[in-house]
Amino acid sequence: MGADLRTRERAARLGVDPDRAAPRDALVAWGVGIGLTLFAFFLRVWKLGRPAEFEFDETYYAKDAWSMLNHGYVRKYVEDANDKILDGKVTGIWTDDPSMVVHPEAGKWLIALGEHFFGMTPFGWRISAAVVGSLMVLVMFRLLLRLTGSLLLAIFGSLLLTFDGMQLVLSRLALLDIFVAFWLVCAVAALVSDRDWTRRRMAGAAYDGAWGPLRGLWFRPWRLVAGICFGLAIATKWSAAYPLAAFGLLVWFWDAGARRRLGVRNAVWRSALVDAAPAFVHLVVVAALVYVASWGGWLANVGQYEKHLSSTQYTGFVKEAPDCKHVTDDDATWPTAKEPDAHGPAEIVQSLRSLWYYHQDLYTFHTHYLNCSTHTYQSDPRGWLLVNRPVGVNVENDIKPGTQGCQADPDSHCLREVLLIGTPLLWWGGAIALIAAVVLWIGRRDWRYGLAVVGALAMWWPWELNDTRPIFSFYASAILPFLVIALTLLAGALLGPDREPSTRRTIGTIVAGSFLVLVTLNFAWFWPIWTNGLLTHSEWLDRIWFSRWI
Repeated sequence: MGADLRTRERAARLGVDPDRAAPRDALVAWGVGIGLTLFAFFLRVWKLGRPAEFEFDETYYAKDAWSMLNHGYVRKYVEDANDKILDGKVTGIWTDDPSMVVHPEAGKWLIALGEHFFGMTPFGWRISAAVVGSLMVLVMFRLLLRLTGSLLLAIFGSLLLTFDGMQLVLSRLALLDIFVAFWLVCAVAALVSDRDWTRRRMAGAAYDGAWGPLRGLWFRPWRLVAGICFGLAIATKWSAAYPLAAFGLLVWFWDAGARRRLGVRNAVWRSALVDAAPAFVHLVVVAALVYVASWGGWLANVGQYEKHLSSTQYTGFVKEAPDCKHVTDDDATWPTAKEPDAHGPAEIVQSLRSLWYYHQDLYTFHTHYLNCSTHTYQSDPRGWLLVNRPVGVNVENDIKPGTQGCQADPDSHCLREVLLIGTPLLWWGGAIALIAAVVLWIGRRDWRYGLAVVGALAMWWPWELNDTRPIFSFYASAILPFLVIALTLLAGALLGPDREPSTRRTIGTIVAGSFLVLVTLNFAWFWPIWTNGLLTHSEWLDRIWFSRWI
């Protein structure tokens, strides 16, 4: 009985319930979450195969995925490959030479999975994104349920994510960014679960001298899951390495805070040894192993890369001249390309070294090669939360009256467009909520607001520091989940902790409910320009609120 009381007293200090590891009414919660996911999937799969063409960078990722699926590695393709594929031909298109791709392969393997089941068609190369974008709603629902303990707030936040235009469009395209955002949300959800799991273990564990509870805390299954998810995110796009670093520091401070609450002195430094060191293994080492494993197809065909790509324009890159003409060393090549082929374990080492040199080329491309380039749709990261510059993914202009059902005036026309832009009211409200989260994190010392702030900054600040190359607003798609978290927590703060009827709760319900209704109406209004809908020119202009959106 004494031990039980001690456990409860420690649990109270740590802010956890020792008797409950998950929100109540689990069956109802799972049913609601799955229902929201199916609703999101319906919106994302609706007429998914239209337009029946390669949209924006689908021209790279869809063909790369098919090549990986059928040849094991990314091959170059003939000049008119797009036309042949859209005509239903998939043979005689790819050459034997490998192609220089500048992003890791995990996301393309997921695209390839859809192509495996549904063929090399627009629907086939987009379906994986639709599934992952819908599952992201389920993960967000479970994460918000754990953060707030409120089914109502979890539904609120999940609907906000469902009704975002950027998330919708990325879920309907064979691009990589929806996969990055999904794996990051999964990683963060696992870390939050680990936080609860760890505190419950700490509450009941025996103390080890001045270090506090240690037994049963070296291996943390949820933290291992987070490491795998971070690895998959980085194996899709390198930008996911920044949130790994940020959340790695954050979980260290979470553990240190827990030990300090239990009376451990110098908790930050003691936690660095007993918590942060194992966390490094769970997160960074595991993520690194997953990342290398994701290059399995490349490593299995390393000879092709050593033969054809060991002396690329990036390998010989020396510097970037003031006139933006790249200076290269034509004699530069990977050392492994000149070495005799090794055998056994030495072959593995040699292949990994070639992969390292390949990564040096990729790093050169991302950090130097594009610095003087420009693009019509590039945007300044400082304006991302304000929806400053969307990306026109596809447009079919000048559709004449009477064609395709166009009912425009005789002197006008219709058009179809897919515009990659977030739901404006959601993003503007999210920017305000993020500012409020900073204040509430500092003022209330509520770790949940810190989760939103750290996540958003980790996916925004690095782009602000590296804006010399063309970057696009849809890179902010990984910021969106943290805006949703901030909005949901702020809605919870407006409602208050007391669930009994009160003036505050009534006002909070009106404010939060009105915001959700406005976002839903905004989503419905913009639906045609997210889904290639037919609009007259005047109807299109009604949805283009600012000239910079053109």
